[in-house]
Amino acid sequence: MKIGLLTFLLLVLLLVWIEFYAYQAAKTLLNNIKANRAKWLKRIYLLQAIAMIALVFYARFSQAGTVTFSFVLSIIFMSYTAKLLGLVFVFIDDIRRVLQLFFEGRKKRHARRVESGRKISRSEFLARTAVVTATLPIVTMSFGIVSGAYDYRIRRRKLYLPNLPSAFNGIKMAQLSDIHSGSFFDKKAVEGGIDLLMKEKPDVIFFTGDLVNNQTKEVKDYMDIFSKLKADLGVYSTLGNHDYGDYMQWASVQAKQQNLQDMIKVHDRLGWQLMMNENKALRIGTDQISLIGVENWGAGRFAKYGDLNKAHLNSEGDVKILLSHDPSHWDHQVRPNYKDIDLMFAGHTHGMQLGIEIGDFRWSPSKWMYPQWADLYTEGNHHLYVNRGFGFLGFPGRIGILPEITIFELTNQPA
Repeated sequence: MKIGLLTFLLLVLLLVWIEFYAYQAAKTLLNNIKANRAKWLKRIYLLQAIAMIALVFYARFSQAGTVTFSFVLSIIFMSYTAKLLGLVFVFIDDIRRVLQLFFEGRKKRHARRVESGRKISRSEFLARTAVVTATLPIVTMSFGIVSGAYDYRIRRRKLYLPNLPSAFNGIKMAQLSDIHSGSFFDKKAVEGGIDLLMKEKPDVIFFTGDLVNNQTKEVKDYMDIFSKLKADLGVYSTLGNHDYGDYMQWASVQAKQQNLQDMIKVHDRLGWQLMMNENKALRIGTDQISLIGVENWGAGRFAKYGDLNKAHLNSEGDVKILLSHDPSHWDHQVRPNYKDIDLMFAGHTHGMQLGIEIGDFRWSPSKWMYPQWADLYTEGNHHLYVNRGFGFLGFPGRIGILPEITIFELTNQPA
């Protein structure tokens, strides 16, 4: 989604000011370098500043959602995040100098520096600190792109459901979510992730939405990979908020509608049973459980295509499982109004692709937006599992919150 032209121009002015301010800080560090070398370093800095502003213009007028767009946006974000962090120290130094000028005067301050014999001024120290600080986000985000984007992790969870029919005891369910095929830049790595899932030999596979970023055609080059997903009880899927084409400008209403029809056909060609506000019975012998699938329904500004009342109608079984892309659906509709839904599978948050997970401890900025943002949540007899996502969106990598393949085992035997 593009920002308006006036907003964009104001943003450019802000970024130009950041570049100018950062350049003044850079000159402080170059004072003790030979004049000729300092001159060339200053020119290099100015060239990168021009290049960054040019990339900003490219991002504004290029097609959102493409791999190139994601990388350009990441470069811009890394660059200005680094500069802003560094400029905190430059700003502190500017305040310090203004206060010194006000309270002491230039001559007195200069005399004290000469007498103390200090080899490095406070300004130079803070400028060096700014440079060190500025490198941290660049190094971290670069590592997230190189190492985190395709570092697939299998997360295993076992859940006790007392009413689970005996034939389903020990059933192995696999979940994928948020593939975002339009963001991928390493097809072999994606195939490795799908092969990793298939080695688990799941009985049934669920996909909980966001196959693409904006357009159905993004998945074209990955059809052969995702069609590998097979299970004895089938592969079932739902749509996520990005699958409807809501985040781009279409030439016509008909073009957008055709994109959605193409998405439905893609699920069929992959061999996935797309559930659009409906339910199906999963059967093993004479036992059955009910699988309910809704279109995207998200709290707040997100689209509410899902009709849980319609999807739930006439569903039968001692255990009912819901596939719904957005975890906010659980608190807003599912748990308060549908007491017979035992387990819901969701995705959507990606864990913001940024956070910390050590043992049972996990933290992400995503928690400020979603009370349930990753892993298993239980309230009474109701359970929600939020998948961290298989792919990525925007930033082409992951830092701390790694891409996930979930293997879920259901049991009717208490631990």
